[in-house]
Amino acid sequence: MLNRLRQWLCPDLAIDLGTANTLVAIQGEGITLEEPSVVALQKGTRRVLGKGTAVGKLARQMLGRTPDSMIALRPLKDGVITDFELCEAMLRYFIRKASRQSMGLRPRVVIAVPGGITPVEKRAVFNSAERAGAGQVYLITESTAAGIGAGLPISEPMASMVCDIGGGTTEVAILSLGDTVVSRSIRIGGDEMDEAIVEYMKQHFSLRIGVQSAEQLKLHIGSAFPLDQELTSDISGLDTISGVPRKAVVTSEEIREALREPIEAVLNCIKSVIEQCKPELVADLADNGLVLAGGGALLRGLDLLMNEQLGIPVRVTEDPLTTVVRGTAICLEHLAQWRDSLDAGDTDI
Repeated sequence: MLNRLRQWLCPDLAIDLGTANTLVAIQGEGITLEEPSVVALQKGTRRVLGKGTAVGKLARQMLGRTPDSMIALRPLKDGVITDFELCEAMLRYFIRKASRQSMGLRPRVVIAVPGGITPVEKRAVFNSAERAGAGQVYLITESTAAGIGAGLPISEPMASMVCDIGGGTTEVAILSLGDTVVSRSIRIGGDEMDEAIVEYMKQHFSLRIGVQSAEQLKLHIGSAFPLDQELTSDISGLDTISGVPRKAVVTSEEIREALREPIEAVLNCIKSVIEQCKPELVADLADNGLVLAGGGALLRGLDLLMNEQLGIPVRVTEDPLTTVVRGTAICLEHLAQWRDSLDAGDTDI
């Protein structure tokens, strides 16, 4: 009875703390917040604009468009916290926006983090979450959360393979019997793909464009595999030779070429994980294949390319952007079952 009352007053939270986006789910209610991981500041100060509300979608609209008196920043890079104070402010805002809190109670929080972060980086997540208003804090690897969220039978004695391509990192893992058998995390994701497009436009079109424009090109005409009907898109930028604005027409073939290197890095990461796996589990992959999650999984034809390159079935999970937070929420719902698989730091009692 007391447990139910506490849960009603201050429900526990599942958080996917991503480089590009942060998602929050409330236990028993589902996803209640999905916001960009961006904070806008008064330049030269540590004061968040809008009385502390220039966070998330509002702050993202300011990226690359702020006057000299303001600056919009991401507190995370490559999946880890680079600015503790801003991350704390961002988490506090998201936690308050996503859930109700009453009578001074602090929610238990399960946070999905990259598998390759260091103990120091983990401690930064614990500290930021606690200062932002969390009570007990638990960490789960993004690959495990993605496997749970994708509905894979990770507790069974068979190989389940997941690749989560986020904004700052790519997580690849083979899971069996409720634990990770082999995993690898590389700091390459959607951000590196966007930067590759920026560099390609500069080298081949003598056109300087912003990262957000590059992301739009990736979303509108980007692909990893030849399309049945190739696409084109107009793009505006600064001519690096004349120094004046101009437009250019870009094709999906050109964007595919721009994305070749980061996609190859992801493929090599997957291959290296498979090579480290025991033969019995590799045999399972021939039937069970690979599941793609994360925003990067939305790139057209990525599953087809991986199927061709890896020789195993590849599918994109339903709603890949929310797979990790859904898995984290399931873990929170069954905390007693998953507690031993989580990192509780010094907060567990």
